[in-house]
Amino acid sequence: MFQFHFSGSRSSRSLVAVFALAAASLISAPTAFADGHGHKSKATKDIVDTAVAAGNFGTLAKALTAAGLVETLKGEGPFTVFAPTDAAFAKLPAGTLDNLLKPENKAQLTAVLTYHVVPGAVKAAEIVKLKEAKTVQGQSVKIAVKDGKVSVDGANVTATDIAASNGVIHVIDAVMLPK
Repeated sequence: MFQFHFSGSRSSRSLVAVFALAAASLISAPTAFADGHGHKSKATKDIVDTAVAAGNFGTLAKALTAAGLVETLKGEGPFTVFAPTDAAFAKLPAGTLDNLLKPENKAQLTAVLTYHVVPGAVKAAEIVKLKEAKTVQGQSVKIAVKDGKVSVDGANVTATDIAASNGVIHVIDAVMLPK
């Protein structure tokens, strides 16, 4: 399922990264605190509905629909999704997204999207301990922690631990492409 690679001991950088990710999730992901009283509520929306409700994942939702993956990500899970924002999709070279969304490129689009999904619900505190994680697509993404910041295959993690009823979402600032 996962390939865990732990360093000899917890470094101060890893601890700083955990705190930085926790702070980012508090600041950037207020939807995780639905009751408004500072207590985390049990998530009632699945990954797809949580992303749609956040308002900045319209392109991801459109791509999931085109690839026929909506029902899968509404399923039992659990899943961890490294979710690129609309701005992340906008960074792709001109024409790339339009090309991927064509019906004849459904297999390629599916490969790109499933490269953003890891089986299981992997929270930020666990991610910072990993060097890589195997995706649903089959390949592994590289995970790096540097100067208190986490990246996954070069995409910066900007918000973490957004709870869904069937997993967790970590927001990233770029679309990751399989090798």
